Amino acid sequence: MISTTTLAVFIPTFFVVSATPGMCMTLALTLGISLGLRRTLWMMLGELAGVAIVAVAAVTSVASIMLLYPMAFAALKILGGSYLLFLGWQFWRAHSSVAIQLAGSNNSASISASSLLVQGFITAIANPKGWAFFIALLPPFIDQELPLLPQLSILVAIMLSMEFICMMLYALGGKTLRKLLMKEGGLAWLNRIAGSLMFAVGIWLMAS
Repeated sequence: MISTTTLAVFIPTFFVVSATPGMCMTLALTLGISLGLRRTLWMMLGELAGVAIVAVAAVTSVASIMLLYPMAFAALKILGGSYLLFLGWQFWRAHSSVAIQLAGSNNSASISASSLLVQGFITAIANPKGWAFFIALLPPFIDQELPLLPQLSILVAIMLSMEFICMMLYALGGKTLRKLLMKEGGLAWLNRIAGSLMFAVGIWLMAS
């Protein structure tokens, strides 16, 4: 098992990293604005799956494969970023009537759950800073004298819990902003803000 001292250092360290604005947190905020909390949960599920894979890969040295095939990794980033740019363009060109549809109960037709799931997964997997963080930070918390699987399971469970909490906070912030814009008749701005943030995350993902 992991010592309490290790956990006392690991938990606040990772929470600070998770809470810091990044690609996934910005995406959660954006979808919270445009689609609401319930729909954003699909993106969160995909992102958490991606984070778990990256964390396990970093510890088991699978990350070295990514270094051997940099072109495949670059293609993955371009694919995910391009899709976000497409969504941002869709939001920007939408009229108020579309904004109402996105903000209402029928927004499931705008972006499918599977698309949100995949986008969250790709954003987590294709984030080079995420790989660098896990490769640099996670292995030191693994005690080589203890079995790897129990330690890794506990650390990943803690990471996913904190990542989910932080994404929920960002998405709730976006949902609150969405309600404020709707009250003040800012439905057009709703799409423009969401579209601009989507553009920013897409460019961020491709340029990183």
